Amino acid sequence: MNSIAILGAGTWGMALAKMLKNTNKNVTVWSALPDEIEELSKTSRHPKLPNVLFPKGIEYTTDIKSAVENKDIIMFAVPSVFVRQTARKCKDYIKDNQIIVDVAKGIEPDTLFTLTQVIDDEIKNKTVKYVALSGPTHAEEVSRDMPTTIVSACQDIEVAKLVQEFFSSSFMRVYTNTDIKGIEICGALKNIIALATGISRGLGYGDNATAALVTRGLAELSRLGTAIGCSPYTFSGLTGMGDLIVTCTSIHSRNNNAGFLIGQGMSPDEAVKKVGMVVEGINAIPAALKLADKYNVDLPIIFAVNDIINGDVSPQYAVNSLFNRELKAEVELNFPKENY
Repeated sequence: MNSIAILGAGTWGMALAKMLKNTNKNVTVWSALPDEIEELSKTSRHPKLPNVLFPKGIEYTTDIKSAVENKDIIMFAVPSVFVRQTARKCKDYIKDNQIIVDVAKGIEPDTLFTLTQVIDDEIKNKTVKYVALSGPTHAEEVSRDMPTTIVSACQDIEVAKLVQEFFSSSFMRVYTNTDIKGIEICGALKNIIALATGISRGLGYGDNATAALVTRGLAELSRLGTAIGCSPYTFSGLTGMGDLIVTCTSIHSRNNNAGFLIGQGMSPDEAVKKVGMVVEGINAIPAALKLADKYNVDLPIIFAVNDIINGDVSPQYAVNSLFNRELKAEVELNFPKENY
């Protein structure tokens, strides 16, 4: 297994393209944007990663048929809102037993499908295997060969292992997991918590508030995930706590940075424009609200972020509301006391 089509020429797709080419993989990058492909072909540089020179030998194309045909792996690296239409574009060229890897993070609001479910809903090929590749990763660091860990998640552990081996490198350590839905839920909803930590920073709050939002945010993700049927262990791993830490604290986090600007008084639209990239946390809110309602799960931080984004309350009012909620235990245990 040596070939891959990367659908999407954003920073994350290109960071992985660089790493894979440097491990002697056959890499084709597709984009629906001709100008993007032309610039990459001519300069071997990406405008959002200006200090990174991409290796020779990466094939760039706007022809999705030639991109995906006869590839061992097809990787979706487009923003979550474009996953379905991208799957629709390439579905006629998918062959039996190809592996589809999704690195985008999100949940489709209308269907509440995770992104691998969205792709499967379009492709409808029972021989295709789906893998979610997710974890605490920033393109800015991976593109500079900095140490990184990530998780290859698939219901079929043998397929997860194949992807694990394919993406492993001298600086990328890949773990496996079979809880693909849990990994995808973590990846989508942690971005909303990152908006919250950014808003907190924008209001001038410190590390205490960030730590509180990260840990209580993890509790919200865990409550929802276990209600859906995901493994509780997933949320304490790389795709849960790990991804929350990096997304909620890093200067590279577009969600954290957008939240910071909102906390300082910008409107959400202004903040997204200033960040200059897709802010997936905002896109994930409608699905989070529907899931909370469907499974009757309380998500106070996510609800507060929604109120801020909608302009229903000010960031400061939302903070005050969170601190004036009913007092309760940190952990609610559902087994008899004599067992612990």
